[in-house]
Amino acid sequence: MTSGRADANRRRIEQVALTELLRDPDASMDQIARAAGVVRRTVYGHFPSREALIAALVDSAVESVAQAHASGREGVEDPAEALARATLAVWEIADRYRLLVALAQRSITMEGIRERLTPVREACAAVLRRGLEEGVFASPLSAAALAYVHEQVLFGLMEAVNAGALAADRAGRSAAQTMLISAGMPAGRAAELVASLET
Repeated sequence: MTSGRADANRRRIEQVALTELLRDPDASMDQIARAAGVVRRTVYGHFPSREALIAALVDSAVESVAQAHASGREGVEDPAEALARATLAVWEIADRYRLLVALAQRSITMEGIRERLTPVREACAAVLRRGLEEGVFASPLSAAALAYVHEQVLFGLMEAVNAGALAADRAGRSAAQTMLISAGMPAGRAAELVASLET
């Protein structure tokens, strides 16, 4: 098999696996192979175990989140707007993967997920640092510590949507406002800013 065809097969298996696992978190490698229209051996040729497949899906998700975070803050000078835009952009991606995160927690340690998210957390810390220095944000926490808080807030909101405690269609707006408020922006201003970005 040519490397081009092998890469195409791998991408197809990943796409189908994500769909199948979001539909049925207990989907087996056999089910994924059938849904992808390949034999089980082909799936195992790319992913030696179900855990390896889930890890690859998480890596793809993290890459998408990093790209969304970067595009959300690109060209935005105001730290508050950059944080809000980045959060809204990330939520669009995160919402698609939120069930995958819950699934990944079964097979990948939270430490492993945190490690994969390091570049996104560092980029978030840079925006927060600028906001703290400019007086846009006010917090007793350092920018680095706030970035960890924001990461956990996103995970918490994903869990809230999964549990039905937060409506999915309002979660992105809620996430952006919560990030701004937790960075020390008054709630009214945070709500106004996020509303202005959604119109």
